[in-house]
Amino acid sequence: MQIGKKAVLVIFGICIPLLVAASFIAISWLHSEVDAIRSYVIEKELESIQSRIDRDLERFQLQLETSSLHPQSGVPISLLPEITVFGSTQVQQVIDGKFQPIDKSKPMEPMLPTALLASKQTKSGVYFDSRQAVGYVIGIQAESDIRPERLVLISRLTDNYLATLGLADFATKIEIEAGSAKHGGGLRGNTVIAQLNVPALLNQEQAHLSITFSNQFFSGMTRLYSAQTFGLLGLVSVLLLLVFFWLRSAVIRPLNQLSEQVLSLEPNSKDRQYIKSAGDNELSQVTKNINQLLERHYRQEKLSQVTLESITDMVILTDIHYNVSYINPYAEHLLKLSNEQAQGKKLHELLPGNQSLNNKITTFMQSSSLSIDSIRLRLNIDSPKLMSGTFGHFCNHSGDIIGAVLVLKDTTQEVLLKQQLQRQAYLDPVTGLLNRAAFEERLVGYAQSSQFIAVVYFDLEQFKLINDSCGHNAGDKMLSKVAKAIESSLSSNMLLGRIGGDEFGLIIKDSSALAVAKLIKKIIASVGCQSIEHNDTSYRVGLSAGVALARFNQQTDALELLKDADIACLAAKRKGSNQVHFYDSRDKDLSYQRNAPKWAVRIVQAIEHNELILYYQKIKCLSSHSHRQRLEILLRIQDAGGRILPPAQFIAAAERFKLIVEVDKEVIRKTFLWLSLNEQVWSDHCLSINLSGNSLGAEGMIDFILLQQKRFGIPSSCVCFEITETSAIQNHSRALKMIADLRRRGFAFALDDFGSGFASYGYLKEMPVDYVKIDGCFVKNLASNAKDYAIVKSVNDVCRVMGIETVAEFVENQEIIDRLEVIGVNYAQGYGIGRPQALDSYQSETVSEQVMATY
Repeated sequence: MQIGKKAVLVIFGICIPLLVAASFIAISWLHSEVDAIRSYVIEKELESIQSRIDRDLERFQLQLETSSLHPQSGVPISLLPEITVFGSTQVQQVIDGKFQPIDKSKPMEPMLPTALLASKQTKSGVYFDSRQAVGYVIGIQAESDIRPERLVLISRLTDNYLATLGLADFATKIEIEAGSAKHGGGLRGNTVIAQLNVPALLNQEQAHLSITFSNQFFSGMTRLYSAQTFGLLGLVSVLLLLVFFWLRSAVIRPLNQLSEQVLSLEPNSKDRQYIKSAGDNELSQVTKNINQLLERHYRQEKLSQVTLESITDMVILTDIHYNVSYINPYAEHLLKLSNEQAQGKKLHELLPGNQSLNNKITTFMQSSSLSIDSIRLRLNIDSPKLMSGTFGHFCNHSGDIIGAVLVLKDTTQEVLLKQQLQRQAYLDPVTGLLNRAAFEERLVGYAQSSQFIAVVYFDLEQFKLINDSCGHNAGDKMLSKVAKAIESSLSSNMLLGRIGGDEFGLIIKDSSALAVAKLIKKIIASVGCQSIEHNDTSYRVGLSAGVALARFNQQTDALELLKDADIACLAAKRKGSNQVHFYDSRDKDLSYQRNAPKWAVRIVQAIEHNELILYYQKIKCLSSHSHRQRLEILLRIQDAGGRILPPAQFIAAAERFKLIVEVDKEVIRKTFLWLSLNEQVWSDHCLSINLSGNSLGAEGMIDFILLQQKRFGIPSSCVCFEITETSAIQNHSRALKMIADLRRRGFAFALDDFGSGFASYGYLKEMPVDYVKIDGCFVKNLASNAKDYAIVKSVNDVCRVMGIETVAEFVENQEIIDRLEVIGVNYAQGYGIGRPQALDSYQSETVSEQVMATY
C-alpha cells in the first residue's frame, strides 16, 4: 500500500472516528455528571425543606404547650404576639366531646375529625383536608389538673409559607397533597418534580409536599459542555485535515517520487545509477545517502568483478538447486565454457567424473550449515589437474540460504612439489636411500611388527681419504656404489638407510644372530670390492659394523637399539678394519660409551651451576733444590646419587662431545679462584693443572688464562700446566707456541706420561718444558724390574743433562721411593705419597700448620 493511502487510512479511517467516538463518550459522561450533580442538589434541598418543617413544628408545639387562655377573649396569651407561625391561626376547644371555636364570631374551620379526640397526649402535625384540598398544622393540648380544658391550635399552610421553604428560582412551586410521597423525581420538560412526606397528625391521613424544581441551570450547563466538546472535535478535525494536506504535499508526494525512482533501479545493471533529489532538506539527505549506497554498491560490484576476473582460482556460484548461476573467467578457461553456456547447468554436468563431490555437495546443501567445507577433486579436461578448495553457502539479508559458492584452486604443481619435497625430506639425494629421519621413523614401525630385530650400524673406513683426495663428487660416487652393494645383499624384510655422512643403518627382522653375522660378512666383502678411479689411482673403502639385537616387546625402545649399534660400531673400529661387534650391555666400555650423552649433559649442567669439584694429590720432593710444595689438581664430579666420581667416567664423554676445552677452562678458573683466596701459599706452592690435547693452542685459550690471572691477581709462579706426551706431539706446533707464550709470562710446563707414547728424545729436546713426569707403567714395578729401573734412570739422566726436573708417577711404597732417591728423581707422586683429597680440605690443613708453627 502506498504511503499516501496509508496516511488517508490513518487520518480518516482511524483518527477522526476515534475523535468522534471520544467526543460522544465525553458528552455522555458530562450528561451523567450533570444528572448526578442535579440529583445531589435536589436531595440536599429536600433535606433542607424537611429540616425547616421539623423546626417550625417544634416551635408550634412549644407555643401550644406554654400558652394559657386570655380571661376575656379566650385566646391563649402566649399566642397573641406570634399567632401566625404558619399563617392564620384559629383556636378551638373541646367541649362535650366536640370541637367548638373559642371565637364564636368566626366560622370553625376546618371540620376536624373526631378521631383526634382519642389521643390524650399533646401532639402536633399536618392535617390535609381533602374536601377543601387545604393543609393545616394542628396542635392538640392534652388535659391536665392545671388546665382541665383541651385546646386545639389550627394554622393553615398558606402558599406564602410553602414558597418560603425552598430556594428562590430553584424550588419554583411547592404544594401539599394527600397520600404518601413517592421516591425519585421525574423530569418534565425543563422542571424536576420531587415529593417529600410531612409529619401527619393522623397515621391514616398521610400528606406530602410536591415540589417543582427548575432544570434551567443544569440544562444550560449540559448545552455549554456539549458545545465545547463538539467545538474541540471540529478544531482537531480541521487540524488533522491540515496535517494531512501538509503531509501529502511535503512528504507523501516526494516520497512517492523517491520510491518510484528506487523501484526503477535495475539490480543487475553494470552501469552507475543515481536518483534525483525530491522534497526538502531531509529527503535531500536521504537521496544523498541512497546515492552514496548506490556508489558504494557499484564500486563493490566493480571490485568483485575485477577480483573474480583477476584471481587464478575457479569460482562457481549456484542456486539452492545446484544450478550454476555464474563462473568466473578462470573457470571459463579451465572448463572450456563461457559463463552464459555454464549458467543453468548442474554441478555434476560442469565437473564430470566427480560423483563423490556431488554427493558431498548434496549432503552439505541439505545440512544448511553456514560453515566452510574443504573439498578435493580431479579435473579431467584436456590434461588432468588436481583441484582443492572450499565450498560454502551464502545468504540473503534475512539469513536464508539462497545459494552456494565453490572456490577451487589448481594445486597440481603444489602437489608435485610437495611430493618432491617429501622425497627430499625422506630420501638421501646421493644414494636414494632413506635419510636418518625417515629411517628412524620406519625403525619404530619395523620393530613393532617383528618378534626379533637386529639393528646394524655401518661406518665406512678410509672414506675421508677419498673426499680429501678426490673431492666430494668422487665421495658421492663411492657412497652410491656402497649403497647399491649393500642393497644387492638384502631381502625384502630388511630396511637400509643412510644415517650420516659415511654411515648406514640396516634393520633386519626375525633373523638369528648367526644369520645376521653371515649377512654382515657378505656385505663387508661386497663393499670391499667397490672402487673408484681418480688420477690413475684406485680407491677402496672398508666397512665396520656394530649390531644390536633385541627380542621386541612393549618396553623395547627401537631408537635406543640404534644408539647401541652405534656404540658397538665404535668398538668394531677400535678392533681394526672390516670388523663386526655385537653390543653387550654387560661390557663396561660399551656401557660408558652408551652413557656418554648423559655424561655430556651432566658436564654442561655442572659447569653452568659451578658443580665441578677440585681435588689435589701431593707431589713429594725427593732431591730438588726447589722450596715449593707441589700439588696436582684433579677433577671430580658428583652424580645424581651424591657419589664423587673419578674423571675416567666422564672425561671421555667430554672429549667425544667437544666439551673438554670448556672443562679445562672451568678447572683453570676454579684453581685460580682458590689461589686468590689463599695468598699464604703463593710463596711456597705450585699447583699443576692438566690441559687436554684439544686445549693446546685452542682459539682464545692463552687469552683466557691471562684474563683469569689478571682477574684473580695471582702470581704465575704458582701454576704449572701439564700436557701429555701424545697430545704435545700430535699438536706439536701449537703446543710449542702455547708453551713459549705462557713461559714468557712465568708459567711452568710439565710433560706428562713421558715414555707411554711414541715420543723420542728428539721431541723432548724441542719441548721447552720445566718438568717431565715419567709414566707410571715404568715406576710401579721399579723395585723388582731391572728394565724399568734402567728406563727410569735413563730418562732421569737425560732430563738432568737438559736441565729438566723429573717426577715419578704411581709411587705406591717406600721401596720405590728409596730406589727413586738412588736414581736421583726429583719428585714422587702416588698413593705411597698421598691419596687425592678435596682441595678445600688442603686449605684448612695449611692454616692449621701455620697456627701450630706460631706456638
